Amino acid sequence: MKKITLLISVWLGAATFFSCEKKTEAIYKPQTSDKEVQDLLKNMSLEEKAGQMTQIDIRNLLTNGYGNTDEKLDSVRLKEAIQTYHVGSILNCIQAYTPEKWIELVSQIQNEAMHTTNKIPVLYGTDAVHGVGFMKGAVILPHNIGLAATRNNALVQQAGTLTAKEARAVGLTWNFAPVLDVGREPYWSRFEETFGEDVYITTQMGKAAITGMEGNDLTSVNAVASCMKHFLGYSAPKNGIDRTPSHIPEIILREYYLPPFKEAIQAGASTIMINSAEINGVPCHGNKWLLTDLLRTELGFKGLVCSDWEDVIRLHTWHKIAATPKDAVMIAVNAGVDMSMVPNDYSFPKYVIELVKEGKISMERIDEAVGRILTLKIKLGLLKKPLPSLEDIKVIGSDAHQQIALEAARESMTLLKNNNNCLPLTKGKKILLAGPAANSLSALHSAWTYTWQGASQAIYPASIRTVKQALEAMAGEGNVKTNASPVFTDAANYDVSFIKKNAAAADVIVLCIGEDAYAEQPGVIKDLNLPAAQKQLIVAAKKTGKPVVVCLLEGRPRLFPEEELLTDAVLMCYRPGNKGAQAIAEVLFGEVNPAGKLPFTYPRYNGDITTYDHKFKETEQQLAPGVSEFVAFNPQWAFGHGLSYTSFSYTNLKVDKKDFSRKDSVQVQVDVTNTGSRVGKEVIELYSRDHYASITPSERRLRKYTKIELKAGEKQTVVFTIKVSDLQFVNNDLATVTEAGTFDLIVGNLRTEIHLND
Repeated sequence: MKKITLLISVWLGAATFFSCEKKTEAIYKPQTSDKEVQDLLKNMSLEEKAGQMTQIDIRNLLTNGYGNTDEKLDSVRLKEAIQTYHVGSILNCIQAYTPEKWIELVSQIQNEAMHTTNKIPVLYGTDAVHGVGFMKGAVILPHNIGLAATRNNALVQQAGTLTAKEARAVGLTWNFAPVLDVGREPYWSRFEETFGEDVYITTQMGKAAITGMEGNDLTSVNAVASCMKHFLGYSAPKNGIDRTPSHIPEIILREYYLPPFKEAIQAGASTIMINSAEINGVPCHGNKWLLTDLLRTELGFKGLVCSDWEDVIRLHTWHKIAATPKDAVMIAVNAGVDMSMVPNDYSFPKYVIELVKEGKISMERIDEAVGRILTLKIKLGLLKKPLPSLEDIKVIGSDAHQQIALEAARESMTLLKNNNNCLPLTKGKKILLAGPAANSLSALHSAWTYTWQGASQAIYPASIRTVKQALEAMAGEGNVKTNASPVFTDAANYDVSFIKKNAAAADVIVLCIGEDAYAEQPGVIKDLNLPAAQKQLIVAAKKTGKPVVVCLLEGRPRLFPEEELLTDAVLMCYRPGNKGAQAIAEVLFGEVNPAGKLPFTYPRYNGDITTYDHKFKETEQQLAPGVSEFVAFNPQWAFGHGLSYTSFSYTNLKVDKKDFSRKDSVQVQVDVTNTGSRVGKEVIELYSRDHYASITPSERRLRKYTKIELKAGEKQTVVFTIKVSDLQFVNNDLATVTEAGTFDLIVGNLRTEIHLND
């Protein structure tokens, strides 16, 4: 056994994690000098410290445990967790509780903690990834993929603040969000939780979400601790399946996956969660280079590092780099994990204690980890005010919060196709409504909504409308004919005979198709194509001769290239949340002018998953030996695509200097005019293209974006500032550089050149 452990230790220490040699200094120094923290550490036993590093699922503390039905804590189990094992953190629940129930549970937990020797409160964590999903009455926002379509950073920040206020009101002070994984693999079942495929959008919106959640004072009733996740490369599994291995060269990791975390750390994010899987053969929870050298030394992160669900023990059970569960704890803690989401037993603190006594984990490392945990609790004000107050819950589900959710849903709506101005519909039109998402609440919301999977429609509040209900409210119930069932899989939702029988009396057919709710592994698919039964709805609708409008409610691009040709209009709705149905109806009837832009490339075929920032050679189509055309990049819809009910023109693209030095910045301006007949919002995106570089440049990279609103006929000059750092990339030496040379700057269909001098 000693030989196996030694080999593991040598392997991890010498880690050829990437192609370059890395050295890890086994030195642990407390990163806090706060006297209050140091005083607590001096007064704590080893057992208390090991407990602080332990996170347990609340279901272990409820009566009947996982089989709980009465939503009550078992006093014996609670005492065991807090008094015997000194547990420092608890997370989540079975399904959504009322605010009053949350306050009751959190108060019981914190009151028990007040009876411990050092009276250290519990840090309660929750997955409030698009609103506080485990709380009845909380506002559920669009998932990140929809927020990314808004290109509205201020709205994302508002969403973060809204979530923080509603979580903090009931004592949930730690939010496992935002997801900063860049969504470049659409098969990945957590794609909807990402801000899409672009590094810059993910970086900007990630910072906005963190700023919204944390503000500038974590003791505030408006703030919670955020959690960047999942460090690192989690969104790029080789086979597309959640929590499976990735193979990512370090140059790619640094170019595409690291920047959002780097910027979030600089923005002050409090905590970080680790990738459950492995990269290049090394599990992330056991990778000391990743968690110590890169995260701590290079990026300067000083906050709390937590594991994901059960991922410490999985170094033994899944990844097989630890011969025993105890070895798994040793490897993870020494690599840099501060807190283990165990979550269902007390093995972790038991092993920590044994390993310290055996000299395999140093007390210095324990004090470092516990110091970070205590520091966060102090910053949150928990030691001074551990109990939530019923007075604060009035903010939950407030009209102001509902309005933010509505605006976010409205701005996310992305009109992909609108032949012959099929949309907007005029009032009085007779609508034939069909499809599995037409009367589904779960399709509007998906993961982390009232339950983990979001599919338990019976517990959704009655106040939330489906698309069917929203259209009936807007068009009049007599103008909407449908047989849509609330159950996504119900055979009635795929009944083409219903379309054939009722089309004659309709003016337009609206099909709501896409995906039912899912989260993580249960959302794994092997084919991006829409199921055949949904495609047949489009075919049947086209055969009636009526206009066909498709609304896509989905968390990732589902493909229907042949059937798309049969449609007249396509509206991408993503996972728009509580107010999604209203926003969809408003767009369909023109009360809201759509302005969303795709945050990912919508592929045409399963075998052609290519991002917008591809390389030139990726577009080659060889027709014969020596004869090629560079037109192979042919997605269904391009990244950044999104139509409006008005039109915009771009003119007079100018820069204030064509040649610039490294100390300069370049002002870029363009005139944008609303050339249509109604007010509309427009996203203006600035791309760059490096003519030549030491690393093959992308065909284009998004560098800046903004969103404006213009009245019909109105013109506005939009100005961007480009710095040398905005044009940087990672070179072959793994350095982030901007090389001298010529760059194209691209806005809309306009292009100009600038030249960086040495």
